[in-house]
Amino acid sequence: MKFVHRLGYYLGGFAIGLLLLMFFLNGKDASCDYSPNARTTKNISSKPIAYSTKASSFIMQQELDSTTITNLVKFGSVDFSKSKTKMDSCKVYFIENTYKTCDLELKIKNCDSIATLLDINYTNI
Repeated sequence: MKFVHRLGYYLGGFAIGLLLLMFFLNGKDASCDYSPNARTTKNISSKPIAYSTKASSFIMQQELDSTTITNLVKFGSVDFSKSKTKMDSCKVYFIENTYKTCDLELKIKNCDSIATLLDINYTNI
């Protein structure tokens, strides 16, 4: 069998396999969150978020809403060097993100059933 025929069979089978995968995985919420940052932000954003009084006052002053806070957490970058991940009950994470050309740092306490936004600060003005 010539190389061209073998290549044709290979590419044909590969295309059929891709179509089958697209058919079976279509509509599934499959994601590849294997990095520590992606797993942490996905875990926090999957829980209801409560706000401390300090965070609530910052949110009111800056006129932010819950969708903005959720997006800051979801698309943020976790600073593991500042975070307290060795705690037994609730871990505290520092998430950095940018909102309207301002760099923000969120301090979030992540427990089993709820995440609490403890503080929001500007990192540089």
